[in-house]
Amino acid sequence: MLDIAFIREFPDLVKAGAQKKRLHVDVDRLLAVDRERRALITVIENLRAERNRTSKAVSTSAPEKRETLLAETRAVAEQLRQSEAALVPLDAEFERLMLQVPNVPAADVPEGLTDADSVEVRRWGDPPTFAFPPRDHVELGETLDLLDIRRAVRIAGTRTYYLKNEAVLLDLAVLRFTLDHMVRKGYTPMLVPHLVKDEAMLGTAYFPGGEEQAYRVEKDELNLIGTSEVPLTAYHYDEILSESELPKRYVGLSACYRREAGTYGRDTRGLYRIHQFHKVEQVVVCVADEQVSIDEHESIVRNAEEVLQALQLPYRVVNVCGGDLGLPQVKKYDIETWMPSRQAYAETHSASRFYDFQARRLKLRYRDRQGRTRYVHTLNNTVIASPRILIPILEVYQQEDGTVVVPEALRPYMGGLERIEPKSQGKRPGHAASRHR
Repeated sequence: MLDIAFIREFPDLVKAGAQKKRLHVDVDRLLAVDRERRALITVIENLRAERNRTSKAVSTSAPEKRETLLAETRAVAEQLRQSEAALVPLDAEFERLMLQVPNVPAADVPEGLTDADSVEVRRWGDPPTFAFPPRDHVELGETLDLLDIRRAVRIAGTRTYYLKNEAVLLDLAVLRFTLDHMVRKGYTPMLVPHLVKDEAMLGTAYFPGGEEQAYRVEKDELNLIGTSEVPLTAYHYDEILSESELPKRYVGLSACYRREAGTYGRDTRGLYRIHQFHKVEQVVVCVADEQVSIDEHESIVRNAEEVLQALQLPYRVVNVCGGDLGLPQVKKYDIETWMPSRQAYAETHSASRFYDFQARRLKLRYRDRQGRTRYVHTLNNTVIASPRILIPILEVYQQEDGTVVVPEALRPYMGGLERIEPKSQGKRPGHAASRHR
């Protein structure tokens, strides 16, 4: 959340930021509640001091004055009780409104309402051309016995899938290749809890507002994560780190679960918008310095770009417009990878910076070299998400004969397999005959 002192000083900036994000929050009501709350807290503090004074006076007073002082003490105690009771709903409203205030977007965030208004920053690689009618990933997956959606829907409902044969190896290969890439860069690898308490969802700003997207285990009051950003960023919840420890760089591998509420009819074919997937996610915790955060933001985007370049997948980076930013982001880059079946770039990665917005919610601080306690800055980025990334891999690397070439970078993780071919009787993944070009 934002610092209330910042909101008091720059209410128009906060209002403009909310407008740019197309989010509604009543800043004027928040400030009115803040004033009333602070005034009542002052009254309560004065009453507590008065109660302490009269209580102490009773114990040292002469008998003839004691009854009068006791009456004063009771009157003060009753005023205090009423004032403390009046503070409870004010505190609740203040907290509710504070959680609704969005972070102020950076000045270079484009105006706009949807992802169509985001601005391209750069692109890499050329979209492939085919001398034959290319197939989409679903047709390829079914023809090569890599994918079974029909049976998955029968037992698990829509937006589900089975991966089979080489697709399983490909999925695990791209995850492991990406994880190794990040470990070589000095990131600490983490396997994280998939079920988290509400505090972690509130702390990372997925709640309130994202409840409809989360799968909730009501009996245990836990939530399935939609990204390992949540447990990774909350890893140091309510801790005070030292400046010498920063930056912390974590890379998490996890399954992720999203309800995809509100997306009925969108991307229903195949593996693009599904309920369960895997992600390799990078999270950075750094000092409270704007330029440091900006530099870290560019760095985490480069990490993901390096993976796509190693896989030889064409992509572009876009600066996400205000209307497509979430509540907590200062700025977000999306990486969109070319998908031949769409004849378009489609989002496969998101990289966000938050400054101290998440840290304030998580009570995540550090002690600087001058001994002051400050809130850290946080950032995160998808390094890879699968099976979504299998869409461009299968479609870009398809051949006229119906086979799919395995990206060279992934072959060491697939036993040297170079090409995925139609199955013949008795031939399974890894068979020596599948290793020729």
